[in-house]
Amino acid sequence: MKMHNHTVSSVTIPPLAAGHLRSDFDLTSAELRSLLELAIDVKAHPAHYGNVLRGAIVSLLFEKPSLRTRITFEVAAKQLGGDSIVQTGPIGGREPVKDVARNLARWTRMIAARTFAQQTVEELAQWSGLPTINALSDLFHPCQALADMLTLREHWGGWAGRTLAYVGDGNNVAHSLMLDAARLGMHFRCITPAGYEPAAEIVEAARGFAAATGARIEVTSEIEQGLMQAEAVYTDVWASMGQEHEAIERARLFAPYQVNEALMAMAAPGALFMHCLPAHREEETTDAVMESRVSVVFDQAENRLHAQKALMVMLAAQLH
Repeated sequence: MKMHNHTVSSVTIPPLAAGHLRSDFDLTSAELRSLLELAIDVKAHPAHYGNVLRGAIVSLLFEKPSLRTRITFEVAAKQLGGDSIVQTGPIGGREPVKDVARNLARWTRMIAARTFAQQTVEELAQWSGLPTINALSDLFHPCQALADMLTLREHWGGWAGRTLAYVGDGNNVAHSLMLDAARLGMHFRCITPAGYEPAAEIVEAARGFAAATGARIEVTSEIEQGLMQAEAVYTDVWASMGQEHEAIERARLFAPYQVNEALMAMAAPGALFMHCLPAHREEETTDAVMESRVSVVFDQAENRLHAQKALMVMLAAQLH
C-alpha cells in the first residue's frame, strides 16, 4: 500500500512508517512527538479534521468491556467524518483471527482492537492489511499512554526532566507509560511489590530509549524512595481483567501501595494524581485523592479522544 504525506488545513501530516499502532514500538521517537503535537492541534481545531475519514468505516473489536475506549473511538471516527462498527466477544472464537481479519478488510478501512493476547493484534494487522490500532492488550496500552502524555504536556508545558511515578502492578499501562516517558526525556519510576515488576525486556528497551534522551527508568519496591520529588503519581487497578482469581492475594500484597493522601504527601508538593480508569475507590486509591484538586483523571479520559483522533489522522495518510 502506497504511503505518502497528506495535508489537512495547511498541516502536513506524514504517515506512520509502521502503518499500525500494534504496540508503542510502532512509533518512532520523532513520530511520538509529532503525534502529540498533532493531538494538540486536533483538540484546538476539531473542525479542520472533519473530513479525514470521510466514507471510511472503522472496525472496533472488543474482547473486554469498555467505556472510555469504545466511546472515544466511536466519537473519533464520527468527528473525523467516518463511522464505526462494533463487535464484542472473542475475536478468534468462531473462526481463526486471520479469517476475521480478511473479512474486515473487504468491508472496512481501519481496525481498533481491545484484546487479551497481544498476538491477536499482530495477526489482525498481518492478515487484514488495514491500519490496525492496539486499543489495549495484556502487554500494552499505547492509546492510554498517548492521552497521558498529552495531559502532562497540558499541565507541565513539556516532559523533559520531569518525574512520573507509577505505583502498583507492573502491567500493560506501566509498560506503555515507561516507553513513552523514556522517549520524551521524562524520568519514570515504577514502584511495585516484589514479584509484580514490569516485564524485564520492556524495562531494558525503555532504558535503551532513555540513553538517548537523558531520562532515568527505575524499578523499585521502596515506596518512599520511589515517590521522592515525583511530580505526578499514577496508579491502576491491582487486578486487571482476566486476573480476578488473584484479587484477594493481590489486595493483601498491594495494600501498602494504595495511593492515599499520606502516600501523595511523599511526592513533590502539588504532584498530579493520575489513573487510567475505571478506578476501584478505596482499593488502589481513595475517594479523597480521586476528588482532590491535583487529580487529572478526567483530563486523561477526555484526552483519549484527542490523542486517538490524531493517531487515526496519521494512519489515514495511507488510505488516500
